[in-house]
Amino acid sequence: MTLLIRLDNRLVNKKNIRTMVTHVAVLALMTSAVVGCERGIKPVVNDPVKLVQLAQPISVLQPVFNVDAGKKASAKDPLSLQVGYSNDQIVTASRGGDLSGFNNAGQSLWSVNVGDQITGGVALDDFSQTAIVSTRSGQVMAFDSTTGAKRWQQQLTGSVLSPALISNNRVILSANDGFLHGLSLQNGQSVWQFATQVPDISVRGSAMPTLLDDKTALVATADGRLHAITVDNGLPQWSRRIGVGSGSSEVERMSDVDGAPIVDNNELFAISYSGQMLGIDLASRQVKFVNEQASLKSLAVNAQQVVATSLAGQVAAYDRNSGAVLWQNDELGYRQLTNPVMIGNYIAVGDLDGVIHLFDSATGTIVSRVQTKGALHTLQVQGSRLLTQSNSGQVAVWQLAR
Repeated sequence: MTLLIRLDNRLVNKKNIRTMVTHVAVLALMTSAVVGCERGIKPVVNDPVKLVQLAQPISVLQPVFNVDAGKKASAKDPLSLQVGYSNDQIVTASRGGDLSGFNNAGQSLWSVNVGDQITGGVALDDFSQTAIVSTRSGQVMAFDSTTGAKRWQQQLTGSVLSPALISNNRVILSANDGFLHGLSLQNGQSVWQFATQVPDISVRGSAMPTLLDDKTALVATADGRLHAITVDNGLPQWSRRIGVGSGSSEVERMSDVDGAPIVDNNELFAISYSGQMLGIDLASRQVKFVNEQASLKSLAVNAQQVVATSLAGQVAAYDRNSGAVLWQNDELGYRQLTNPVMIGNYIAVGDLDGVIHLFDSATGTIVSRVQTKGALHTLQVQGSRLLTQSNSGQVAVWQLAR
């Protein structure tokens, strides 16, 4: 986990701030436990739990293809480069600036280098055949997703650490200086900006904006808030605090919401680093439940459940109406888990060794595993396919077995 401190609106690595050395040494350890309402930061290093061989594994995922996206990330890089995926193609990005298009059989279609380190992953719009990426220097670039031809480039006020949201002729991005940007999909020109509060200290990373409805974007920020913003003109609709930190230091009071909130069947689910998981009824704007759980990863939902992976490596399922715990699995402690995703009747979770664990969604039992190369930070599902991109640059696609 890499922590940043802001001085004069610039992000500086905390290892250069002597007064914060102790906190950095503690929080830079991804294996330190911060769970639920335990607000204190424990300077304890926990080794990842060793995996136990499954007694009777079943076949859940079948490999489709595996490709190399380009230059790999640092082993300590906490950010993931998400894959852009549509019905017809896949677009991948590498830390070294490689942007590549593949068909759904894994055959290469085109490849370009954007000339800078890519930081935000790929946003792919199937209708306009546009791929959007952002870079370390704050550049946002649009490419023709079928040919790799560059369409436009725009400079932002800060770098972007998550993929863009493309909707209603807008490209919406959350920059690490606290500004939300709405750009024209056609030419990249700035249409609107929205400033959010910026804490002095936050976890490095940000949540990808998501759609609340056809006209409204939902953006989570480092101060623990969710902002509903009109996609077309950037007008704020409402704001709600999700993460509430407490403690004697700014480090202990961090309340980042780095996992993209989930909107499903007019209900909203979100989780914070400071230990609050909420379910909200959007029709009444009433909170359905608040649970004590801490995570930097997005949740997963189905018709009955909300599933979370905790900072300490637990995987737990909750009743989506009451928040009651349905089951909890502790077999993957401190394995730096990805977000959970639903695929068929299973829940998939990746880990630091590139292992993807498949859970029975009804019982929480691990029933299957598949392996890729390199640490995983994010899982994606499109229909009956699971997509991953590891720190080693390997992009893998699996199909749900029939």
